[in-house]
Amino acid sequence: MRLTRNSALFGVLAAMTMLAACGSDDNTSDNTSAPASVAATTPAAPAETTATTTAETTAETTAETTAPTDAPAASGVSVAITTTPLGDILVDQHGKTLYLFQKDTPGSPSVCTGGCAAKWPLFTATAMPTAGDGVDENDLSLITNADGTQQVAYYGWPLYYFADDAAAGDTHGQGVGDVWWVVGADGSAVGAS
Repeated sequence: MRLTRNSALFGVLAAMTMLAACGSDDNTSDNTSAPASVAATTPAAPAETTATTTAETTAETTAETTAPTDAPAASGVSVAITTTPLGDILVDQHGKTLYLFQKDTPGSPSVCTGGCAAKWPLFTATAMPTAGDGVDENDLSLITNADGTQQVAYYGWPLYYFADDAAAGDTHGQGVGDVWWVVGADGSAVGAS
């Protein structure tokens, strides 16, 4: 008998627990809200998901506002055409004159190294330069030299500065050694014979 009473008692307790968990069976109660036990265990938006979503959104927004909108702008380098007494010639983003070396081969690495490169610094970039006024971006390229530097090229010609050009618009390197020339809008060596 004791086993039967205990079983009956256990059954009553189980039924009461279920009724308490399920709430009232009264048809007059408002059935629009979830039972307290469900509401307590099911938050509207889990904190972890909300935190992750907020962190991801913040990271994406930060990346969008701090990352460049265009890859070429990352190098900070641009090439444009400007009008000078020598005609329309190629200049960098600061208006400094750019030159080509006729001993180079278009599309190939620079042959100006050592002392030559000290006098004629290479025009380098870490990414494709931006095409400025008068320049078609399709005419620009990067050539990787033996030391790993990326040199800007125009119509395939590697580009250089002249160390003695101190200011924008200077063209002191024009015709030096009959192999150094300012670069025309069409990629030609301006003044070369």
